[in-house]
Amino acid sequence: MGSQIRQQTRIFFSPSIYAADFSNLENEVQRIPSADWLHVDIMDGMFVPNFSMGYPQITALRKHTHKLIDAHLMIETPIRYIKNFADAGADLITVHLESDTPDKIKDTLQLIHLQGKKAGLALSPDTPAEAVLPYLNCCDLILVMMIHPGIPGQCLIKGMVKKVEKIRTYIDSANIECYLEADGGINLNTVREVFRAGANVIVSGNAVFGNKNADDVIQKMRGIWESEYELCNRS
Repeated sequence: MGSQIRQQTRIFFSPSIYAADFSNLENEVQRIPSADWLHVDIMDGMFVPNFSMGYPQITALRKHTHKLIDAHLMIETPIRYIKNFADAGADLITVHLESDTPDKIKDTLQLIHLQGKKAGLALSPDTPAEAVLPYLNCCDLILVMMIHPGIPGQCLIKGMVKKVEKIRTYIDSANIECYLEADGGINLNTVREVFRAGANVIVSGNAVFGNKNADDVIQKMRGIWESEYELCNRS
């Protein structure tokens, strides 16, 4: 685990807007100046049981921030809507491996790139780590769901930490530039093990926006990362 931390020279924090106050997105963005990105969960009520947000909300959010907008599409057949999300202002668009056929997923990732955006691939908990291997060269980011998608408030599934570790080894072995993002159940008590597994993009919703001092949570997480990185590089 130490070598995985040593190799990650920078960590990106992408708080999930799903846990914010939708009625005042401008204020919510201002509460988290330390965030690197903004994570936007899109749910269609079909791929996942809940329904939330869409490209109009990304258009509204874009007006209030210059941060990278990290759109996580939990929707069926996402290729239908890639241009809409790109035009709305998403900078990085992530689709689920389970949301379409293998050929269509590759076509979807290609279409995201054709729109001039970064392309991400998400894995639900039941999907094994090795399922990403045919897609690694098509992706700018791999997202590991640490909980079952679309159901907020769950605790981190411990077995997902091992999945993050495996995918980190795949990325490093392939010698490619690809972010490794972890999403779900991440808070001040669990973030350290996620760092140690090799994730370099951290999504956290309730732990951040559920706190009166939301930005303090991000800064504390960053402090945990810095202490881990320093300790690792002294050894």
